[in-house]
Amino acid sequence: MNRREFSAGAACLFATAALGVAGPVFAQGKKPEDGGDYISLDKRVPVDAPAGKVEVIEFFWYGCPHCNAFEPRLVSWIKRQQPDVAIRRVPAAFRDDMVPQQRLFFTLEAMGKLDELHEKVFRAIHEERNPLDREALIVDWVGKQGVDAVKFRELYNSFGISSKARRAVQVQDAYKVQGVPAIGVAGRFYTDAGLTGSMDRALQVTDYLVAEARKTR
Repeated sequence: MNRREFSAGAACLFATAALGVAGPVFAQGKKPEDGGDYISLDKRVPVDAPAGKVEVIEFFWYGCPHCNAFEPRLVSWIKRQQPDVAIRRVPAAFRDDMVPQQRLFFTLEAMGKLDELHEKVFRAIHEERNPLDREALIVDWVGKQGVDAVKFRELYNSFGISSKARRAVQVQDAYKVQGVPAIGVAGRFYTDAGLTGSMDRALQVTDYLVAEARKTR
């Protein structure tokens, strides 16, 4: 989803993001190139990971069909990571109408329901055609999942969740995220399907960037 070309019904920018096509750069054994397959940030972004760990951030939006398609690939990639890799998800918001789903993510996280319901949110939007783009729709849906709707609404509208949503936008902007899904590594590197050609290749680049980050942590 391109932050510059966006509407509620728009397709994500990276039409190849859900494709698992091996690209020529990796087929030929060439290492990823700075400025080509990834970007080194001019200014480092503060990380939340503990010392000694390499933070990897997935920037996503629940409403993006390619984020939905990428989710199982990301989950498989996460399962293969060593203990020193700290994975963090950051819901993007390029416009105000994306904020409700940001709040949904952070409220589920605060209630300890994210692991249980994260994939179900994607399913509700992309398979069940429930947009979950307004507070009323979101509260109704979470209530049907067995979540305390009253507590959820209270947290959803709390200062703490608002602060987390604002912080997510700050991190997104610090990484100069141009679309979703996208990946940030160690506060130093950024990659996405616009650079690599597909999110499968972006994960290969991420493996390389994690290795690079290990050298200087």
